[in-house]
Amino acid sequence: MKAYPDTSFLCAIYRTQDNSPKAINWRAAMDEPLHVTRLLLWEFRQSARFHAFRHSHNRQVGYPLHEADRMINKISEHIESGSILTVHCDLTDILFTAERLSKSRTFIGGHRSFDILHVATALTLGATDFLTFDSNQAALASSEGLTTPLIATP
Repeated sequence: MKAYPDTSFLCAIYRTQDNSPKAINWRAAMDEPLHVTRLLLWEFRQSARFHAFRHSHNRQVGYPLHEADRMINKISEHIESGSILTVHCDLTDILFTAERLSKSRTFIGGHRSFDILHVATALTLGATDFLTFDSNQAALASSEGLTTPLIATP
């Protein structure tokens, strides 16, 4: 596995947004299935559902439930077809790496829990590229030796 995505990359593939063309082009150029973990899939699905919840309370934010369902169904189709591969990861190893990242990087960079978990997962799985549109998360990944080809880091 060369590349590991975060939730922002998945969202750009499954819901049209400013970063979608870049994500779709990167995905189309990949010569292997997109590798994901159950943790990443859970966060993606939770995010879609949360946006639908927010939209149900304020139509100016988020998106409708049918859009969340469409996104979740589409990623499920891609898993079933094999274009997305769910890989096993040892949660203990990920948490060990996440704790190291938290201790050494959070006070300096202000990193959120799931951002650390996704970078720790990429490191644990041996990825070389980290696919994100989050500049702070990209900075964390870069500081750990991962390349972040979709976003420039300082």
